[in-house]
Amino acid sequence: MILEPEYNDTELQSKAKQEIIKNLPVKTQQQVYDELRNDVIEEVVVAIESMTGFGQDTISSFAIYIREMKK
Repeated sequence: MILEPEYNDTELQSKAKQEIIKNLPVKTQQQVYDELRNDVIEEVVVAIESMTGFGQDTISSFAIYIREMKK
């Protein structure tokens, strides 16, 4: 049986991807949730920091308070 070169390339790429996936760290559901939560909190802080209705000290205080909510 003679394999086509394209098949060999595809199989090699598949094996390489499987090896990469096998070496990735496994995260628990809680770790994934915490990362997503922290990303959302940081997005809120960035939005608050762009507000102009308050003084810079007040904005900074809000940002610190909200960032402390991260897990």
